[in-house]
Amino acid sequence: MISRGHALRENVYSVGQVGAYIRNMFAQDFMLKRISVKGEISNCKYHRSGHIYFTLKDEVSSIACVMFAGDRKGLTFAMKDGDRVVVTGPIEVYIRDGKYQLYAKKIELQGAGLLYERFLALKAELEELGMFDDSFKKPIPRYVKRLGIVTAPTGAAVQDIRNIALRRNPYIELILYPALVQGEGAVKSIVTGIETLDRLGLDCIIVGRGGGSIEDLWAFNEEAVARAIFNCETPVISAVGHETDTTIADFVADLRAPTPSAGAELAVANIADTLRRLDEAKARLENGMHKSLDRYEERLRSYRNRWKYLSPENQIREKRQRIADLEIRMTNRQEQILQETKNRKSDLEKRFSLDMKQQVQDRRHTLELLIRQMDGLSPIRKLNQGYSYAENDAGRNVSEIGVVKRGDAIHIQVTDGVIHTEVTGTEKRKREF
Repeated sequence: MISRGHALRENVYSVGQVGAYIRNMFAQDFMLKRISVKGEISNCKYHRSGHIYFTLKDEVSSIACVMFAGDRKGLTFAMKDGDRVVVTGPIEVYIRDGKYQLYAKKIELQGAGLLYERFLALKAELEELGMFDDSFKKPIPRYVKRLGIVTAPTGAAVQDIRNIALRRNPYIELILYPALVQGEGAVKSIVTGIETLDRLGLDCIIVGRGGGSIEDLWAFNEEAVARAIFNCETPVISAVGHETDTTIADFVADLRAPTPSAGAELAVANIADTLRRLDEAKARLENGMHKSLDRYEERLRSYRNRWKYLSPENQIREKRQRIADLEIRMTNRQEQILQETKNRKSDLEKRFSLDMKQQVQDRRHTLELLIRQMDGLSPIRKLNQGYSYAENDAGRNVSEIGVVKRGDAIHIQVTDGVIHTEVTGTEKRKREF
């Protein structure tokens, strides 16, 4: 038998088990897997991890929400407290805190978000058709004389365009088509205005209005307006809203201006700048003409001088003068050569005379030396000094006893003559000094 207390203990669950059970109940509910909830944002916090934590509330209740960093790529605006949004994603239980919360996969501004989706869809469709391609863009004329304007007849936009256009060019012709630019009938009115002004053969058309919400500017995001701009033969400048506003008309138009005032500046040339450029061009033209005239005059003077130089009379005169110069140069050269020859001959004669004298002196000196040498070697001098000279019949000097024998004839030369004798005998003696 099981007691009552024991039975009660079998039905006791942990907190985690209860949380898991509830989370499983949420997971099995098909509607909670992807649900869109609208409300007002409060307690919005951007975590440094990239996640966004916020509370979605209305007059009755509130629900905790989180958008993880990986899902933020589809978020097209900066969230802040007070924004009315539509949050889409699953509702699950966070077991740790025991709370359920909405895991946001997509967040859109309520009302404007739907229009923005329509804007993106139409933009993608028209871009695929090639209506935004630069090859279809027509250039805006540099000097617009007749300017068409499609905008509301009252308001700041038309006044800004008018004031700026007339200030830049007081002679421009402005043609306004008073169109509805907001609310019911605005699309048809804008299309009719573009088509009407296009038939007038104007130089350019500005289509635009002042700033406003996306709902206020929506007429310029309609396909009919985009096609009217694309089919317009006249170049079209789109000048819708403020600088941060972008419409389909901006992509289709031949040129986009951030504001109506900027559209007027882009369409209308500043006549003061034009006149200044004309003055500068005139000054450059006059300066160029003066330089050209000076250059041609200088060239003409050069041709005249060349003609004078190349004329037959001048050529003959030049040739005669050249011949005369050559004759003078030749005469001078001949005289110079003659004078140089005379000078060289005189120098050679002087040098030859000096050389001959020197050579004679040198020869005399040499001769004196030779005479002295010969005088020292002369037999006569030796004979005069008391010596004698003996030779045989062959005329050979008898300087030793070995060259003679008994009976040989000997001839002895002395100072005053020759003694003829015969060898009767020889005697060998040792010489003493």
